[in-house]
Amino acid sequence: MIGKTFKRDDASGDVEAKGFDDFELRLGDLMRGERATMGKSLLDVQRELKIKAAYIAAIENADPSAFDTPGFIAGYVRSYARYLNMDPDDAFEAFCTESGFETAHGMSAAASSIKTKPGDPTMSPLGKDIFTASETAFIPAADAVFSGIEPRAIGSVAVLIALIGGLGYGGWTVLQEVQKVQFAPVEQAPVVVADIDPLAGGSNAIRTSDPLAVVDQPTREALDRLYRPQALDVPVLVARDAPISTLSPGSIGALIPDTSFEPSVAVAEADIVMDLPVAPPVQVVEPPVPEIQLVAVRPAWVRVRSADGTIIFEGVMEPGQNFVVPATEEPATLRVGESGAMYFAVNGTHYGPVGPRGVVTSNVELTSESLTQTYTVADLTADDDLAEIVNFAEVVADE
Repeated sequence: MIGKTFKRDDASGDVEAKGFDDFELRLGDLMRGERATMGKSLLDVQRELKIKAAYIAAIENADPSAFDTPGFIAGYVRSYARYLNMDPDDAFEAFCTESGFETAHGMSAAASSIKTKPGDPTMSPLGKDIFTASETAFIPAADAVFSGIEPRAIGSVAVLIALIGGLGYGGWTVLQEVQKVQFAPVEQAPVVVADIDPLAGGSNAIRTSDPLAVVDQPTREALDRLYRPQALDVPVLVARDAPISTLSPGSIGALIPDTSFEPSVAVAEADIVMDLPVAPPVQVVEPPVPEIQLVAVRPAWVRVRSADGTIIFEGVMEPGQNFVVPATEEPATLRVGESGAMYFAVNGTHYGPVGPRGVVTSNVELTSESLTQTYTVADLTADDDLAEIVNFAEVVADE
């Protein structure tokens, strides 16, 4: 029996399976693998390297058109390769080979920023920013304007607006009703109006038969006296401090009159005559201190010392020169070189001299009591120089 046989084709013609090394590894695949090994996303790289995620994606896709300034591409690629622990120079060379990017001079037009017109589509498949494109899965698409408004909320808002409007209208209505003033008609007219004829008044003449015609009009003087404020005949005095105002100075205190030495006099007040004694004068200050003066009739050396040792006056007094001794609590003392040439004047009366001529006198107490008791009134006839000075002083006082 003749059978048909089939002959298999040569197995050498079968396609061999390719291994991992048979595929061409691009720069982007290596970078994405290294980034995945580090567990970093594009946003993580952007936060750590301060490079936009769109630029990182453009480097992995070898797309130089996504960069605004081509002059920064070399720096971005090398920084990203260094971040992935790759050789920066080899990475940049692979990027230029795959993308066809060439390094341009800094002043050339190729190194300037890429300027596109508004509305033009971006040359890069990923766009200028991969996170703003609606095709990307990094961020959701923007919601519509009215997507966040629920229909049930519209009804609630409408009810709230209607309630507020109703309350406002009700308040306004109540306020208008409160402010209204209504006049109720009166069945009986006023008496004065009822007596007047409504048809009268066509002329300005007043009829004598009219009851109002006989009324006497008040004069201007009468009205003036009526509305003028009346003056008080006797002023009304009200004591503000009654206990103080009732005190009498002549019945209490040091002002009580003494009737033992003065005759009484008649005092009339408010048509009442009563005999009140005359009060003595009240002294509220101490009597004046007698004035003491040193009077020199001939040249003499004088020194006045206070009780504490302070020298008040020291010098030679010329004839006719006077020195007023100041009034102190403790008396001052006098020392004079020519005692016969020095006199004292106590309230205008001359006493002295201090001592005999040519004698030094010390420790003379300068008080009125001591001087009037120790020395006698000066004799003007015994000393011609003193008489001349006293007469001259009297002439000057008279003028």
